[in-house]
Order: sequence, then structure tokens, then C-alpha cells
Amino acid sequence: MAMGAADIVPGVSGGTIAFITGIYFRLLEAINQVPGAFVQQLLRGQVVGFWQRCDGTFLVCLLAGVLTSIATLASAISYALETYPILIWSFFFGLIVASVWHVGRQVRHYRWPLAVPLVLGIVLAWWITTLPAGQLGVSAPAFFGAGALAICAMILPGISGSFILVIIGMYAPVLDAIKSADVAVLLLFMAGCVLGLLSIARVITWAFNHFHDLVLALLTGFMIGALNKVWPWKQTVSWRTNSAGEQVPLNESSISPFAFSDLTGQDPQVLMAALIAVAGFGLVLVVEWFGARHARHQVS
Repeated sequence: MAMGAADIVPGVSGGTIAFITGIYFRLLEAINQVPGAFVQQLLRGQVVGFWQRCDGTFLVCLLAGVLTSIATLASAISYALETYPILIWSFFFGLIVASVWHVGRQVRHYRWPLAVPLVLGIVLAWWITTLPAGQLGVSAPAFFGAGALAICAMILPGISGSFILVIIGMYAPVLDAIKSADVAVLLLFMAGCVLGLLSIARVITWAFNHFHDLVLALLTGFMIGALNKVWPWKQTVSWRTNSAGEQVPLNESSISPFAFSDLTGQDPQVLMAALIAVAGFGLVLVVEWFGARHARHQVS
């Protein structure tokens, strides 16, 4: 459910949640086994063998939590972002800062060459967060392609799939489809997700097996760069009209709390934002502790 909630928010990655809870590599392994298990077990009628090989119970429980969270929290998170934007983005900022610390600690051997993928990740993620939002034609191929592209980002710690949807202009149409329970559109989107997930999981696993520390340094950089997207104080550069005919921000740039106060005349809520960010940081530490405790119990 935490992964589903994270995936709804532009700038927060469900992959980061999976990583800090200690299920990330189990998830990759289960996904990698699905194609082979389908051909070698399920098509031959070996349902039990298929289920065991692809860790079916784990995948179904995880998927059920993600879908439940998306279905129940989409409207609530949208409302919270509109009503309390500074406080909600501060909370996400704290989450990602803590995730940077967590993922960076997983590096096995700290060496100066790791600064190269770290800086590359920072620059690339920061550049992506500054891209102007586009708008694809809302069509069946667009939903399918958006699903494939977004899931590739969602599974990577530090890269937000929902933000990729914002950039290509498909975030609002997908969120509207979720709110209205448009089954046909959601099935197309999910089909794209399945294709993208089966493709990217094997690549990520190979990269971790051969370049563990380099990949972690790159992902740490991604998360640092992504902080620009979740910075609480924004200046709206351009607007768009949503499905309800309301004017909502389209492109925004980060500014200081004091500039925000001067520009909008609103209270920047600096103290409360700092406290909320600390709460987000602390939440990651608690989740990490539970994940580590669960892992120790499995070993014992």
C-alpha cells in the first residue's frame, strides 16, 4: 500500500519504498521468473509449480496492496496536495532525503570513481524535473505506452513514474481514469505496465549483479536530483485547464520560502514544513527498522 501511495505522487518512487522495506530484490527475482514459469510450468498444467517458482503469493499480496492504495488514496492525495501543498511536499521531501541516506549506505565499497555515476544521476534527475510538461494525444496507444514507460521508472528507486507521466502529459488522464474507474483505459495502461515491468526487471537485476555499487551510486544521484521536484515552495510558470474546467499549475520552478512569501503573500510555514519533513525522515527510519527486523526473522 505504501508503494501504491508513493506511485501516485509525482516525485516519489514506489521502487524507493520497496528498497527501504527490504523487498526490492525479492520483487525483481519474482518478476524475472514469471516468463519462464509461464512457458515451462503453467502452459504444461503445472499450476503449483508455476505459483511457487514466481513467488505467486508474494506478488499477489504486493499487487493487491498497490492497487488498493491507488484506488482508495488517489482522490485523498490529490485533495491534500491541492489543500496543503507546502506541508505535503515537505513530508515527501523528508521521505526522499532519508531514502538517499538509506540507499547510499548500501554501497559495499566507497571509492572515488563512484562520484561519476553519483553526479551523473544528480544532473540527469535534476534536468528531468525541469522539463516542461508535454501533452500526448489521449488515445489507446498513448495509455499503453505511458504504462510501459511509467512502470520502468516506478521500479527504479529514485525515479518517479508518476512524474514521467506528468512530463509526457498523461498524469491527469491516468488519474482521471482511476477516479472514474474507466476499466477499458485502465486495462490498456496495466497491459503497458506488465510489458514494461517484464522488460526492465531483468535489466536491473543484471546491472545489480555486475555493477552493484555503480548502480547504487547512480540511484542515489537520481534521488538527490529528484529533490528539486518535491521542493515545497514553487512558483507557477504556466497553467493548464483540468477536466473540471479549473486552472491548475502545469510547469513550476523552485524558489526560496522568503521569495514564495513575497510573491504570493502567503505564509511559507517554514517551521511546520521543517517539522513535517523531519516526520517523513523518521518514518523511513521506522520502515527501515521493520524491514531489517523482518529480514532477520526470515534468516533465523
